[in-house]
Amino acid sequence: MTLQGVVFDFDGVIANSEPLHLRVYQILLGQEGLPLSASEYYERYLGIDDVGVFEALARDKGLDIAGDRMATLIARKTEIFLRLVRDGQVLFDGAVDCVTTVGAAVPIAIASGALRHEIEQILDGAGLRSLIPVIVAAGDTPRGKPAPDPYAAAVEHMSRGLAWPIDPSRVVAIEDSRTGLRSARAAGLRTLGVTTSYPAAALVEAELVLADISQVTLDRLDALAASNWAGSGTRR
Repeated sequence: MTLQGVVFDFDGVIANSEPLHLRVYQILLGQEGLPLSASEYYERYLGIDDVGVFEALARDKGLDIAGDRMATLIARKTEIFLRLVRDGQVLFDGAVDCVTTVGAAVPIAIASGALRHEIEQILDGAGLRSLIPVIVAAGDTPRGKPAPDPYAAAVEHMSRGLAWPIDPSRVVAIEDSRTGLRSARAAGLRTLGVTTSYPAAALVEAELVLADISQVTLDRLDALAASNWAGSGTRR
């Protein structure tokens, strides 16, 4: 195969956790006396790590993040998130099959703005943790998405122990947001978008757009890795 690896975003790709994150932020901000609508979250904050979201909320809504408040808010957000995770299934249909099939063929990784223990708890519950040896989570790189750092780090980690480095242009990133797609493209990866958070028309940085992870196949990934990127995007 031309395909040398696949890097999955987590929230909105493997886990249907964006509505969960929205609910957590709404609970947390409600405790601060601040509103947050679904449209605000999806338009302004989706795809950004917790630090970035709280910094943006400080600018947009006057949320107090001075001193130790940032650490306190992140800890409270994590506590609420994990409590809600334990209450139900959050993986997208087809996620387990996709990760299992792709991981058996090529190196795979996660590059996400979510916190590591949030990712690992969900993966552990689904029996997927051992199948994904590389996780680049919030705080693991100097800059988060849309900077290239998370995807560049994922490819670097995936290359370790191999006879030669993985070529980023033969690695496909699977993303649900423009922020993530920009990060992947800046790191030199090929890009596949899924319309679980935004419509296809909003994912203009993606070379291929599918409905969700259940439509991702090895053949489609390999064809994308082998194709020439013309900049116009492909829709299926």
